[in-house]
Formats: sequence, structure tokens, C-alpha cells
Amino acid sequence: MRFYSGFALCGDQHFFDLYLKESDYTVAGFSYGAIRAAQYASEADERIDTLQLFSPAFFQTKKESFRRLQMSGYFKDTERYLEGFLTRCFSPFPLAPISLGNNNAEELQELLYFEWSEALMETIRAKGIRIEVYLGLEDQVIDVEGAREFFLPYATVTSIKRANHFLQE
Repeated sequence: MRFYSGFALCGDQHFFDLYLKESDYTVAGFSYGAIRAAQYASEADERIDTLQLFSPAFFQTKKESFRRLQMSGYFKDTERYLEGFLTRCFSPFPLAPISLGNNNAEELQELLYFEWSEALMETIRAKGIRIEVYLGLEDQVIDVEGAREFFLPYATVTSIKRANHFLQE
């Protein structure tokens, strides 16, 4: 299995053990990693049976002012921005131990401005790849309802009541 971590994270795969399909033919990603996993699945030549997207970064319904505010906060004080971001990811629960990985403004910008498209989803489905999307209904990071509406025509969407961005209940 190939797993792509969320923005500024590493070693976050264990949060999704309950849902992960352990197979050599599965590609999975969390949040920003879901973008990378979907791009990989659309371009890969090798066999992929399942694409699992955990709390996929979905900001295309957000206003430009929201995106600019996020970028500004990151540039102003990166450490403080990441602390606030992770607090929102785990809310309404306490921050769990997590390993930080590399982060940079280009990745944050890609995350905030990425547009999930019908073409991307159809390319993945045309390869015979089953798409699974998992959303926490208490997620305070992404537009959960917008993501649900977008992914429903292409994927099996599992909505988890009282779960946060990390799908913790």
C-alpha cells in the first residue's frame, strides 16, 4: 500500500488503521496527501484497485479572502500557524501526539488552491479504480458538505458522525 501524509505531517497513517485497506494495490492519502494520492492514481501505470481519500483537502468552495488569510498566517508565524492548524484538525478533542514533517508555502498554496475536478475523478474511475472517501462530520478544517456533494457521483462516501479531520470520534 502507498500512503500520502497530510500537510506538514509524517507518520500519520496509523490514525486511519480502522479504515485502511492493506493491499499492494491500494493508494491512500490524508488531507493534502489525498490530493497527491489522487494525482498519483490518475497518472500511474501500475495496477491500483482502490484509492482511499481520508478527509481530502477540499477548499474550492472557500473565498479567496480565506485562502489569503491562511497564507498570510503561515508567512507571519509558521510555528503558530501549524499549531493552530493541528488544533483545528483534532478539535473537538485534545491534540494527539503527531510527528511533523517538512512543510513549505508552496505545498500549503497547492492545498488551498487545488480544484478537485470531474476530469480527474473520471480519469481515475476509467482505470477501474474504486474510490473511497471518508469524511468526519465534525471536521473543522475542510468544507465537509461541499466535499460530500462533489465526491458522491464518483466514490463511496463514508460520513462519520462526531468525527474530526483525523476521523477520530
